Amino acid sequence: MRDVSFKSTTLRRAVAEARLSALPETLARVKSGDLPKADPVPVARTAAIMAVKNSPQIIPYCHPIPIEDVTVDIDLLEDGFLVRCDVVAIAKTGVEMEAMAGAASCVLNLYDMLKIIDDTMEIGYVRLLSKTGGKSDRASVAKTSTAVVVVSDSLSEGRRQDGTGPAVAATLESRGAPIGPVVSVPDEIDDIQRAVNELANDHNCVICAGGTGVGPRDVTPEALEEICDKRLPGVEEAIRSYGQDRFPRAMLSRSFAGILGSTVVLGVPGSPGGASDAVMAVFPDVLHACEAAEGVCHDPEEVIDADAG
Repeated sequence: MRDVSFKSTTLRRAVAEARLSALPETLARVKSGDLPKADPVPVARTAAIMAVKNSPQIIPYCHPIPIEDVTVDIDLLEDGFLVRCDVVAIAKTGVEMEAMAGAASCVLNLYDMLKIIDDTMEIGYVRLLSKTGGKSDRASVAKTSTAVVVVSDSLSEGRRQDGTGPAVAATLESRGAPIGPVVSVPDEIDDIQRAVNELANDHNCVICAGGTGVGPRDVTPEALEEICDKRLPGVEEAIRSYGQDRFPRAMLSRSFAGILGSTVVLGVPGSPGGASDAVMAVFPDVLHACEAAEGVCHDPEEVIDADAG
């Protein structure tokens, strides 16, 4: 199976369609209820729902995920049946296979229950109509690039090689965020603030990796709070929650997120793994804060009301 442990849970939706041709006489008998077996429509609808929920049992590489909703529409046309299966889940991976399995099972069950009166039936196709909620729906809105500041006394003094900067850069690239310079500074408030202020002039995001722990030299959150105009507590919580799901001691991290002018500033853990996890948790969605800070208005229909049911 493909590893999806690095992904964030999002609302996923997929719609699939299937077609079954049948004689007009067959459809007339379905409508009238003149059939040797029971009404095939409710049975086929139930079969579709069962197929959606049991997709991992018949598709080996399909991840088991919690299904939130399944809607199955079965339309009787002049020359057959048109089936649509709409599947919703809040998960780390999509539900297109579940939707297609549901649509396929629906027409198969229609065929099974009607073959006794119509041996000319034929399944025309099973196809995916749409899917939403994945990485393709979360394209980066970056207009410039993301700069990285590695906060470390030992690195700035040349006593160790940088593993964090390259790790963050690679993760940013995988998330579709253009990469700017990677610099290092010691664990000093003035040096951190100077680097962030300079980079914020030319980049729409600056990530400070390191100095977010509880040690005596960990001062990154204090440095960033002094220069940022606003905090982004939701982003901070997203970073912490994502990390803690993978490493319990992530609860000790004092991750920071804020806005400096129209630049997003993040303070994330200094380890390569912790810093990469933080990027995975919030990119590219966090970059929408850049447009919001500039006063760019989005379509109201795209805004999710956090207070809604």
